[in-house]
Amino acid sequence: MSIDHGWWQQARPVVSPNQDARPRDEVSLLVLHSISLPPGVFSGDGVEALFTNRLDPQAHAYFAAIHHLRVSAHLLIRRDGECVQFVPFSARAWHAGRSCWRDGQRWRRALNDFSVGIELEGDEVTPYTAAQYRCLVSATRALLAGYPQLTPARITGHAHVAPLRKSDPGPAFDWAYFRQSLAKPLPGE
Repeated sequence: MSIDHGWWQQARPVVSPNQDARPRDEVSLLVLHSISLPPGVFSGDGVEALFTNRLDPQAHAYFAAIHHLRVSAHLLIRRDGECVQFVPFSARAWHAGRSCWRDGQRWRRALNDFSVGIELEGDEVTPYTAAQYRCLVSATRALLAGYPQLTPARITGHAHVAPLRKSDPGPAFDWAYFRQSLAKPLPGE
């Protein structure tokens, strides 16, 4: 599936207000995350509500502490493999926070300026589903085809770019399986 005007055709669009223009026309890093709202609970509309500033602080005690956050990601991949897109890849999503990336011989900050953020519905200890890996591989392939500066070596986890703050997608994410799957054709290709 291809990318059309920054939107992946395989994803269900839900526009987040938590985005702005990229300062340069550069997409050269993919950052993988995990999220579940409330923590450890999969399904429901908590993530969509958070990314669209509609999270009800009364719905769960955890929501009261985070409903004010203005965050987003480009994609959310749910447990069943459904993909939701909140921000076009041509725009800056607010996902990486304070972070840094060693890009060749230099350190770069403000990673949202040039990265794509993909959230996997899950937590750091529960294995991700086969459907999520299939969708992630498909989305990653579309991104690699659409953005030549992005390469498999420029795919990382939130924990790698913000190691003292974040630990996602966590030990439950099978990097070797993901990279092997990315390297071989999907069924039907």
